[in-house]
Formats: sequence, C-alpha cells, structure tokens
Amino acid sequence: MRRRTFALATAAGTALLAAAALPATAQPTAPTAAANAASRPGVTEGSVSAADLLAKVTNCSQISNGKYRTDEETSATVPVCGKKNAVFWKADMDIDCDGQVTAKCNKDTDPWFQDDTRYHQSDGKPLNAEKLPYVVVPSVSGIWNFESAGIKGGGVVAIIYKNKVEYAVVGDTGPEKIIGEASYAAAKGLGIDPDPATGGAESGVTYILFKNSKASPIESHSEAVSRGEALAKKFLQEN
Repeated sequence: MRRRTFALATAAGTALLAAAALPATAQPTAPTAAANAASRPGVTEGSVSAADLLAKVTNCSQISNGKYRTDEETSATVPVCGKKNAVFWKADMDIDCDGQVTAKCNKDTDPWFQDDTRYHQSDGKPLNAEKLPYVVVPSVSGIWNFESAGIKGGGVVAIIYKNKVEYAVVGDTGPEKIIGEASYAAAKGLGIDPDPATGGAESGVTYILFKNSKASPIESHSEAVSRGEALAKKFLQEN
C-alpha cells in the first residue's frame, strides 16, 4: 500500500492535470477490449458503460464498521458499501508496484517496493503489477473483513474512472486503515499516471467488487474482462 506524503499527492495532482489534457481513446467492443486493454491507456472494456454502473452506486448502504483513510495523512471518510452480490467504495488510487521485479516496478522506481503479493499466479510466482490490473483491499480488521463479505483473492473488480471501465482482480492486501489502491497496469489502463512514487489519482475512482467471483487463472486479464462484463450486466439487473 502506498503511503504518500502531501508532497507526493501534490505531484500526483499535477500529473493528473497533464493526463486530463490528453484526447480520449475511442471505446472498443469485445473481444477487442479484452485483447488490447492492458496495452492501451484510457480503455473502456466491454459493453457495460461507466454511467450505467455509477448510476447503481449513488447511495451507500454502509457495511463496514467504520470508515477508511485514503492516505496516512487524511481523515477516515471512506465507507465500504453493500449492494446485492457486490460491495463498493469510492476513493483515490495509489499505485501498487509490488510483486515481480520488472522494468517499471522495482526498488529503484518504487520507494515502497515489495517483491511479493498476497495472492500468487497459478505457477506460484507473485503477481506482475506492470502487466496485470489488480486491486488492493484493506487487510482484515475490526473495520471490515473482506473475506467474510465474500471477496476472494482473484475476485473480479470493476474500476471506474472518468467514464472508463476496467476489469481487474483482487491481487493484494494493504494496511488495515487505508483504502484506494491498484496496480501499475490498472492505473495505466484507465489513463491514470502509473508512476509508483508520484502517480495516482487523488479522487474520483469507484471500485465495485463482485462477491464470490474469481478469475482463473488470476493472471489472465482476458478472463477478468470476460467474467467482469457478465458480472457487471448481472449487477445492473439485480440492483
């Protein structure tokens, strides 16, 4: 879990302003989205729109016993909210580069780098944050127990940011009191600056986690997209 100072958060805001000036990428349709999303910034995956998903999470029925901080310096303002067969929260996005050592994710590029993730690939190796979109959930605490809520390692997540939808998996766990973090690849796919030291988004990110779901193998992003679109359609019907 990133533990940014205010200085780093300010740098992230500057980077976001620059990113916002870039032209939007045209929305692809499946299976093009599944095949190309990881390599193209600003992609909307599948046919379910960000607007339709966001319309279902306008109100929060809080299921957490308290609220989370988005960074160490901030106050606790983010609840975990319940929906039928899903949970969601609205927060920032800090960048997680933990897992396999790559050109973009290593101890030189990431001041907080750790060479492991809570959940591993089918071959036993840590996840690859540079290539795989994954989300970090807060470790089990008195605030909220993600496992008891039906959220699993490899569980499918829809991340929404600035009218873009990206499907990811639950790949790592972070501090007990902080929420709002995803992998380098997840940020890049949404057009967010993925730099683990200064990147991220300060707000405006919605995470919808589908209960009792799982992409298998966990390292297959195309599997997350395929399952994610089906789960998103079901989510719209049920809520």
